[in-house]
Formats: sequence, structure tokens, C-alpha cells
Amino acid sequence: MPKQRRPHPRSSRRRRQPKEGMGFFGFAVRALVLLALGVGLAVGLYGVHLDKVVRAKFEGKRWALPARVYARPLEIYTGRSLSVAELEGELGRLGYREDAQLARPGSYHIDGEQAAIRTRPFRYWDGYEPERYLSVDLAGGVVKAVADGNDATPLALVRLDPALIASIYPTHNEDRVLLRREQLPSRLVKTLLAVEDRQFYQHHGVDPKGILRAAYENLRAGRTVQGASTLTQQLVKNFYLTQERTLERKLNEAYMAVLLDWRYDKDEILTAYANEVYLGQDGSRAIHGFGLASRFYFDRDIDELDIPQTAMLVAILKGPSDFNPQRNPERVRERRNLVIDLMAHHQIISKADAEQAKQAPLGVVEGGARPSGEYPGFIQLVRRQLRRDYREEDLRSEGLRIFTTLDPLTQAHVEAAVKARLPKLDRSRRLPEGTLETAAVVTSVAQGEVLAVVGGRDPGYAGFNRALDAVRPIGSLIKPVIYLKALSQPQRYSLVTPIQDKPVNLRVAGVMWRPKNYDHSVHGTVPLYRGLVKSYNLATVNLGLDLGVDQVAGLLRDLGAVRDIDAVPAMLLGSVSLPPVEVAQAYQTIAAGGFRAPLRAIREVLDASGRPLNRYPLAVESVVSAEAAYLTQWAMRRVVTQGTATWLKRRLPSDLAVAGKTGTTNDMRDSWFAGFSGDKVAVAWVGRDDNEPMGLSGSTGALRVWGDIMASVDTQPLDDAPPEGVVTAGACGSSLPYIDGYAGSACGGGGARTASRGSTPKASSSAEPVVAQEPAPRAPETKRRPEPKDEPRKREVSPFLSDFYGN
Repeated sequence: MPKQRRPHPRSSRRRRQPKEGMGFFGFAVRALVLLALGVGLAVGLYGVHLDKVVRAKFEGKRWALPARVYARPLEIYTGRSLSVAELEGELGRLGYREDAQLARPGSYHIDGEQAAIRTRPFRYWDGYEPERYLSVDLAGGVVKAVADGNDATPLALVRLDPALIASIYPTHNEDRVLLRREQLPSRLVKTLLAVEDRQFYQHHGVDPKGILRAAYENLRAGRTVQGASTLTQQLVKNFYLTQERTLERKLNEAYMAVLLDWRYDKDEILTAYANEVYLGQDGSRAIHGFGLASRFYFDRDIDELDIPQTAMLVAILKGPSDFNPQRNPERVRERRNLVIDLMAHHQIISKADAEQAKQAPLGVVEGGARPSGEYPGFIQLVRRQLRRDYREEDLRSEGLRIFTTLDPLTQAHVEAAVKARLPKLDRSRRLPEGTLETAAVVTSVAQGEVLAVVGGRDPGYAGFNRALDAVRPIGSLIKPVIYLKALSQPQRYSLVTPIQDKPVNLRVAGVMWRPKNYDHSVHGTVPLYRGLVKSYNLATVNLGLDLGVDQVAGLLRDLGAVRDIDAVPAMLLGSVSLPPVEVAQAYQTIAAGGFRAPLRAIREVLDASGRPLNRYPLAVESVVSAEAAYLTQWAMRRVVTQGTATWLKRRLPSDLAVAGKTGTTNDMRDSWFAGFSGDKVAVAWVGRDDNEPMGLSGSTGALRVWGDIMASVDTQPLDDAPPEGVVTAGACGSSLPYIDGYAGSACGGGGARTASRGSTPKASSSAEPVVAQEPAPRAPETKRRPEPKDEPRKREVSPFLSDFYGN
């Protein structure tokens, strides 16, 4: 019989039945715990996601300090050409303030022709310029004396601090005026915190007390009268989120503010806020950050703001659209004065200072100053040359300082000339105002420094830059290159070597090419220099064919053209297309006596520690002899005194000797003038963006712009002294220069040397190349031809390939 199992002692106990209701409570507790854990996990995971978002953008932005771009400084020395108006204009561009007491650096006072200036200290690439009190005597547009304002010690030369013309990121296109924490003025910071977030340094991104206080005030008023967002929350809203008013956005804002405060130091957050906060609108451009706003509203660096200006910037934080000083000045004044009272209440300023500050005008610059990109055409050239001359990895460094060659005085004169002349040219051709466009480049002869760039009739427009990118046929501007090539061979050519102005018949791409002179005349045998002075097409083509089209194209590249050049016969009359800046490079080489110095817009780039960045070398190279360059200059001077540019004799001072060349293309689509004085090269172009005919030749269009520029800038005449190796001898009834030992043939008639053709013309890639068409007055049927007049006789230009006109 099987043994019976004894029951387990516990099994014999009576099981307790749970009380009714206890099971549900336990379940609910467990459910709530699980729910809380789930919500906590979700919130935590979402927080991890938000933390990544916060860190990624904040780390990528907070140290992205732009490069500061400076113009060349104004140098003041005895004998310099400088008028009172020019000096005052330059001081205005620098943000100096009129103050008879000279109470702080960056102030000046002008009484008649006596100027007193208290300069700002500045560290250049080549040394430190201390703060100075200056006394400058001006008379008749010239500096008569420069002395120390304290003890009247004469000073040989002083430099004003250079104008800040842009803040850029060299490796990408964005402009900002970003500040470090130490650059934020103490008064601005204290005012900002007093008005916007008094507990900033105590809370953790969100201010619970502030929320309760704002809720109480809003309930009392029955409407929203007070906000509770901290600076950190405002930064999150501006930096990461949209402006929509939803609960989801507010919760994200608070959560991200806590994360931001946990991750980063308070001063880092404050600096980011000061650089990111929205403070107004300039057309399509938003004004973000106190640095940008200070320049935009007051044309001042932020450390130069006074009490009312500081208060106004903080005042408009409440609503930049509602508190717009241009549209609502009285409303802004009322809000500003409230901020001033708060400054006094929190003992940031004294009550006496507060009362005085409330009486001050808003002081907003009319129309808003451009804190960066005041010279967009020039800044585009700076960007390109940074990429050309410096390593990209070096340009990523923060806090670079870029010292450029821009001369604000010259730039101002070029802009004024363009703005004054273009409407006149529109009216002269009965075109709607704004039809014609222009471009101009001015460089120095000796250093090849770019002094001014205008990319269109509106110099402040930051769009298409015609000075750099308008690649247009250059017409007769090619002719000095051809004559320079000839004069570089003194054993064959001199200024008086006879050349043939006779018909040319060449088959090009299956079509007969028959270029003609503008006046439809053939001038027979002429001295070489006259072919350039009178811009005879046939003489130039015959000379170019004798030299070889390839040889001429090669010299144009040696002078500085970098575009592809088709070495075809039409090139000899200007079918080659170049932008104005490349024309300036070629003419600068001629003006500099045959030495090509690559045009540069940058003098030096310093890193944040003041050390210069290494740059790729720029070599000065001799591409033609000084003797040949001088002889070409001599002939180009006669273009002004005897040829197609005689209008300049009436526009320029009688003692200002200049040289140059007009250029016009088919149907008067492009008007050019390029030339130089003793120290400046200038190139001007006028045309239409739609490439339609405009009815202006080189002498009636671009020449007028060029003349206005050169009549207003400070420049020196060409030097008459020839280089060693050039002598003067009698020929053709006058004294002309020659390369010693190569006097050449006599003028005209017999004795002319026969020059072999240098190359066989290539076939053109176009059935109808663009060629020079420089209108000059058609000569009457007399034995003696009159000098060209300013206005050409109208004539219909045939589009057929064989009809080429030019001078």
C-alpha cells in the first residue's frame, strides 16, 4: 500500500483572500510607475536628441568670428593734395565725431582750414600707431603742415586708423559683425540684464520666479503685459526655433534652454545672444547682433556708443518692427527714455546723466549705414584674391585681419563720377534713365595696387560685378599692344617707320575679310606712330599681320590677360573679349615701363595673434623693354593731344599729361577708354547689359567717365624723361624719341623697310567676329584732313563681315 504523502505545512494553511479593491490600487500604482518610467525615458531620449541639436549648432557658431577687412589708411603729410571736404569725408567714413573738446579718441574739430584731430590707436602689420592729437593746416587743397597738437612738434607723416569696410568669412559668402565677450561694453551688458533678465547669472535657463511674477502681473492686468522668457530662452528661440506661438514650441524652448545652460558657461550664452539677437531689417537683410546694429543704426563701433545709443539698442529688443527708429521715432524715444530710467534706477548711470541722455536725439544714421560690404565690387575682388594667394586652411582661422589696397578717397571720386555722368549719357542718347551700365577700375602704376572698383552705375549694389565679370570685346584698346610689339623690335620698327594703310583682303572661314577705316579712306604710307594716334584700322591690320597674329596674342597674355585668346586676324581690331580688370592689368604693365606686377587688392593678412599669413609669391616680371614701353606711351599721349581723345584737353588740368586709348565695337555696343597718368591707371567701360547698340563711341561715352574720374582724383602727370637707351632726334618735322642705335626709316615714301609676315592668319571660329568700330568724323574731300571732333557723324554700319570700322 503506497505511502501517503504528508501535506506541506504551508499547504494546510488557509490562504488569505485579498481585501476587495486592493488589486486595482496595486495595478494602478504599478501602471503609474511604468507610465512615469516610460514618460521619463521618452523625455530623456528626447532630451538626448535636443542636446545633440543644441551642441551641434552652438559649437559650430559660437567661435565663427569673421575676418575684418580694412581699407588703406589715410596718410597725412606736408605737401599732400587734400581738401577740407576730403578730410572731413574721410573722418566721417571712419566714424569720427565732431567735438571741439576732443574728449575721446575718434573725434575732430575743423575751423576754416585748420583741423584738430584726436586719432585712435591702431596696430598695423608693420607696427603700432599710437593715439595722437594732431594739428593739420590745409590751404588751397594741400596739406601745409602737420604737427603734434600738444607741443606743436612737426610730424613727417601720420596715418589715421583705416576704415573697416567689411566683415567676411573668406571661405564662404556671409557677412556678420561678431563680438567676443570682452568686446561687449559693460554698460550695454548691465543695461541688457536690467531690462531683459535680472536673474540671468542665478537661474538655470528658465526662471520659475519670473514665470510666477509674470503670470501674476498678467492676471492682474487681464492681458499679457509682461513676459517671462530668459535671455537663454530668447537665444534658443532665435537660434534654433521658429517664432510660432504654440505650446509645443514653448516646451521645446524651455527644455533646450535648460540643456544650453547645463552645457555652457553663462558668458558663452550671453555672447551668443548678443551676436544673434534680431534688431531690425534693412530691406531684405536682417540685422542680427549688437555689433551689426551699432554700425547699421549709428555707423559706430559698439565700444563708441554713448548712453542714449546704448539705451536705444536695448529698447528696440522689445519689438524691432514696432520700435523701428526710422518709422516710429517718437515711440522709440519714449521706450528709450524708459530704459534710461531703468539704467539710473539700477545705478548703471547717475540720475544727472540720465536726465541729460533723455534730451539727446536718437542719432540714427539716415538710411542706415552698411556695416559690411560698403564696397561690394572691391570686396568681391578681395575674396577672389584670397583664394588665389592664400591657402584655404589658413583662411579658416578665426579673427583674421585683412589689410587691403582700397583708397576710400579715390573710390569716392570714382563713384561720384559714375553717378553724375551716367544719367547725362542716358539723356544724350534719349535713353530711359538707367539703361546704360558702366564699370571702372583704378590702380596704382608703381605697385599694381587696386585703388577703386565700381561694378555698375549703382556702386553699392552687391550683384553682378561688371568690372570683374563683364567679358566684352575691347575694340581699339588692342591697338597699343600691336604697336608695342612692333616697337619691341627696334631693328625693324621705330615711331617713324613707314607702314602701309592699304586695303586688306583675306579669306577667313570661307568669307573674304575686308576691313576698312572708319572714314572709308586709304591713307597710304604713314609713320608708325600716326597709325596709333589716328587709330587707322588698315595700318594696324597690316602691321599686325607683319608681326604675326600669334605674336600679338602672346604679348597680350604677357601683359596680363588671362582669358583664352583666339589668334585670328579680327583680333587685331579688338574681337578679343576681356573684363575691365584684365584690361587694367595690361595697361598697368605698359604704364609701369614694361614690368608686370599682378594686380593686388590685398596688402597683408594677419591672424588673430598678429602674425602674417604665408601667401603664394607674386613675382614682378619684365615682359617688354622699358624703351619700347616708353615709345608706346609717347604715342598714346598723342592720342589725347592729337587723336580721338582730344576732349580730355578741355576736361583735365592743362598741366596733367596723360596717355590712353579709346575703343568702340560693332554698332557702338561697347564704349571703352583705358589710360594712365604718372601714378594711376584707369579703365572705364560703358554699354548695355542686353548688348544692344547704344550710339556712344569710346570718345563720347567711356572717355567722359574716365575724364571725370581723373579730373577729381589726386594724381601726377606723366614724366617726360625717357629711360636710358632712348634718344630724341629730328624726324617728320619734329623731335621724336628713338631707341639709341635704331633710328628707323624716314617718314613715308621711299626707304621703307620691307617686313616679312610673321605668320599665316588662322581661320576664324566665327563667321562674323566682333571688331573695333571707333567712330571718328568722316573727313571732307580736301587734301588736308581735319582733327577728329568729339561727336561722330552718324552712319549705318553694315553687319557684313567685310565692313569693319574702328579707331
